[in-house]
Amino acid sequence: MKKISMVILIVMSLFLYGSHVIAAEKTGFVDIRAIMVKSMEGRKASEDIAKVYEKNKAMIQAKETELKKLKDELEKQRTVLKEDAMKEKEAAYQKKFRDYQLVVKDANEELQRRDQELSKKLIPDIIKIVKKIGEREKYTAIIDVSTPGVVYHAQENELTNKVVEEFNKTHKP
Repeated sequence: MKKISMVILIVMSLFLYGSHVIAAEKTGFVDIRAIMVKSMEGRKASEDIAKVYEKNKAMIQAKETELKKLKDELEKQRTVLKEDAMKEKEAAYQKKFRDYQLVVKDANEELQRRDQELSKKLIPDIIKIVKKIGEREKYTAIIDVSTPGVVYHAQENELTNKVVEEFNKTHKP
């Protein structure tokens, strides 16, 4: 009986000690993508990317209009044209369509490249600020919630806005 009492006492003391250690840990959460979008430097870069997007969008829409016009013309002339002439027109349409697809692909790749350049430029500085806040405020861990895997986090430990403020103080666009 004394052995059982002793085991229970040891287990309870470990449990109480373990819960004390867990309570002393402090975990914070940030959303690095949101920091990039909310920061002044990130907003400036986003505006530049939006200008490129609008320019590309206008060019793509012009090509789409041209393709639609060619397609309609092709359909109207289908019954009137001879087989050779029709094949020639269809080949010309297919070439224009491939050119259009290439323009769309290039535009998307340019936007992705610019986004990656922005990330490569801002993320190291954001991480430095997150580490500084973590050390100053004695966090055990700070987790990026913009990556998959975090299903829930307590909003009272959300540090995104604090990081944005500090980032804006140290980085002017």
